Amino acid sequence: MIKVVKREIIKQLDADIIYPISDSRWVSSVQVVPKKTGVTVKKNAEGDLVPTRVQNGWRVYIDYKKLNSYTRKDHFPLPFIDQTFERLPGKTNFCCLDGYSSFFQILVAPEDQENTTFTCPFGIFAYKRMTFGLCNAPATFQRCMMSIFSE
Repeated sequence: MIKVVKREIIKQLDADIIYPISDSRWVSSVQVVPKKTGVTVKKNAEGDLVPTRVQNGWRVYIDYKKLNSYTRKDHFPLPFIDQTFERLPGKTNFCCLDGYSSFFQILVAPEDQENTTFTCPFGIFAYKRMTFGLCNAPATFQRCMMSIFSE
């Protein structure tokens, strides 16, 4: 697990997503969990073929439970998938976008970066860019996407 964390820290430092910080009032911990991507088909006890997610790696994330409990929530409406599909009839052109490191494209305000501080065996770091685990990240991301792609 330590190699997984080290590799992620180096990757994010090199990409200028995080930076070393000496201390903060808010210090969260690093967690490593199984990453399930991909699907295989297996037989269940009854002999039926069922799709099963496959673990093929590890995901490093920061546990922001404490910070999130003190954060004022952004109640920006997130669309339901069926609402999105209802807008498709009659349309002829479609595209699919896979946002590379989506949340990392959004800068965290300099005065809020200290709040994203986390500790690991390799030091104490803070995020310059929005990361997963922050309670308002999905709403912030959705707001940005709607401002870019709205009609």
